[in-house]
Amino acid sequence: MARKPVKYSVVDAFTELPFKGNPAAVCLLEEEREDDWLQSVASEFNLSETCYLTRIDLESARGSPNAALHPRFRLRWFTPVTEVELCGHATLAAAHTLFTSGLLKCNTIEFLTQSGILTAKKVPDLKKSEPLKYENGEANERFFIELDFPATTIVEDDSVEVSSLHKALSGASALDIKKTTGHDFLVELSSVKMIADFKPQFDEIQKCPGRGLIITAAAPEGSEFDFVSRFFCPKFGINEVEC
Repeated sequence: MARKPVKYSVVDAFTELPFKGNPAAVCLLEEEREDDWLQSVASEFNLSETCYLTRIDLESARGSPNAALHPRFRLRWFTPVTEVELCGHATLAAAHTLFTSGLLKCNTIEFLTQSGILTAKKVPDLKKSEPLKYENGEANERFFIELDFPATTIVEDDSVEVSSLHKALSGASALDIKKTTGHDFLVELSSVKMIADFKPQFDEIQKCPGRGLIITAAAPEGSEFDFVSRFFCPKFGINEVEC
């Protein structure tokens, strides 16, 4: 029997401009696919993340104590080289695809993932100063997407592991170093300028224990942001996650 075609889109998260932000491929599956196939497609896209959505039949779930009140999809994420347990921008891209595709008439979606059930809510943009944009004679609704994610626990660093970060930090002086339960190092630097000027040595980051390296700094006073960060994960085929 011939396989059903797979509909897909590439979504630029965190931006309103094309070819900016953080791109992710979103694939809508009508049937289960083998893991090798999923990984091969992700490698072909060669984006930081490719995600796969499979709708869960609510009718078959009715009567179950865990039956969903909202449309629910199975969601998986793959980098070009491996599957990961959680990805923020690809989940945002998946929610955007579902909310704008016309497949759903709702404001809440649930995703069943390796990290538990994640929720995406469609929140109207209440700004009245900007008129609606129109495409093909129809109003293009403006909205935000609110994601409910599990918090990542921070643990105290291991002094032996921290010593191995010296070369990976390219001489940058760290204010604080922690490690997440997701096996990433979280390094606080003293200024946003240090974050912007940081030149990653990917070979050295690859040698570090754990998964990846996050560098962060508090945003300057008066900024519209709380902090600035960059994430490097060459072990998973992502030198730097774009944002």
